[in-house]
Formats: sequence, structure tokens, C-alpha cells
Amino acid sequence: MFENNFDITLNGKEITDIPEDLFIPPDALRVILEQFEGPLDLLLYLIKKQNIDIIDIPILPITTQYVNYINMMQQMQFELASDYLVMAATLAEIKSKMLVPNDIEDEEEEDPRANLIKRLMEYQKYKDLSEKLDVIPRRNRDTFVISGIMTNFNKTDNLPKLKLDQLEAAFQDVLKRAEIYASHTIESETLSVRERMSSILININKNGTIKFTECFTYSEGRMGAIVTFLAILEMVKESLIDIIQNEDFSIIYLQTKTS
Repeated sequence: MFENNFDITLNGKEITDIPEDLFIPPDALRVILEQFEGPLDLLLYLIKKQNIDIIDIPILPITTQYVNYINMMQQMQFELASDYLVMAATLAEIKSKMLVPNDIEDEEEEDPRANLIKRLMEYQKYKDLSEKLDVIPRRNRDTFVISGIMTNFNKTDNLPKLKLDQLEAAFQDVLKRAEIYASHTIESETLSVRERMSSILININKNGTIKFTECFTYSEGRMGAIVTFLAILEMVKESLIDIIQNEDFSIIYLQTKTS
């Protein structure tokens, strides 16, 4: 007989099987809770119920349960579709092919279950997609459009009453807040030691010899003096120029390095 699937708790104990001493009248009403959309759906249900790998279906127990289900439906005088009987015949055919020994060793015979497995996997794919689509909210099932007669309302605008001096005081307050949060960004010019070295060398090559003080620009301030001094030291280090002073505390001159 087809295995029953129910969940009953009696005196705090879960009952999963029908008791052997339970008397069931021959004409008792029997209800099948599972609803199947076709033979593939029933077959897929039997496979999932026993946690069977769909790629490696044991034909014998699946065929037995499938046939038991059909016999039960016939005993309850339910009208079965011909597709269920065709599937039962297909399972019986696959079972017979697997029982026949294969005497040909050289040629690889195709698994009789291959076509059935392919159909089951294809059905499983579309069944999963249909379940995902069914979860999506649907109009007139999950949501409903409300229709009715809209009443015309007379809208009145209640404008605030302000005096001119109040508006002026509010504007002055906004100006004060703007001054508090005002910011001024000071951007300093970037001075490059390399650029200063190039400008000094150009000046030396043009005039031959220049005074040390002529290299500095007072408008550049302290930063310009530091960059210029570093540029002169770097050129001396790289043997590009010579520093000349005739006597102590006299004028310092810069000229091109002589070999």
C-alpha cells in the first residue's frame, strides 16, 4: 500500500505510522492530501520524499510505490488520466531492460533511465521557476485596487501673518549665521627648486656672472628665499656653478663652472 504522510500527536507522542490494531471500515472515507499535476510531478514527489539522487534513480522501489499509488487511486474510484498509466508502463519497461543482462561488452549500451532522468530534470527546472514566479505579488490576489467616488473638498490656504519688521529681523539673523560659518581658503603658490635652478642658470648663461642677491625676489617672501638658496646649494653640489668672493664680507658672485 502507498505510504501515508501525516503528522499526529497523541498524549505528547508523535505518531508517524498507522497503528496495527487500528480498525478501518472497508467503506471508510480516505483523503489524499497530495495533489499532483501529472505523472512527472508524482514521480518527482516520490524521489524527493526518499532523498534519492535524481541522476541515479533506483527503478525498482520507485516503480513499486508508483504502481501502489495508482492502485490506491483506482480502489477509491478516482478517474486517472491515461498519462499516469503510460508512465507506469514506461517504468516497467525500464525495469525490464535493466534486468536483462548485457552480453555485448564492446559496445556501451545507453542507460535505459537516461531519457526519463532528462525529462525529470527539465520538469524540475520549470517547476522551480514557476514557484519563484508564484511568490511575486500579484494584483487581485495579493493586492487590490481601491475604487470609489472622490469627494470634492474646498481647500483653504492659511497663510501666516507676518509684519515687515519681523521679516527684516529674520533676514538679518540669516546674514549673521552666514558670516559665522563663512570660510576663506588661502592657496599658496608652489615653488619648485628645479625650476629655480633652471632660471638661475639661464640668467648666468645670459650675463656671464651675476650677483648672489640678484637671484632673490623680495615679493616671494621667506618661502622664495628658501627655495632660491636651496637651488644655489644644489647647483654647487652638482658642480654646475662656482661661488666667487674676492675678500671677506664683499659681494658674492655666481658664474658657470669652469673646467
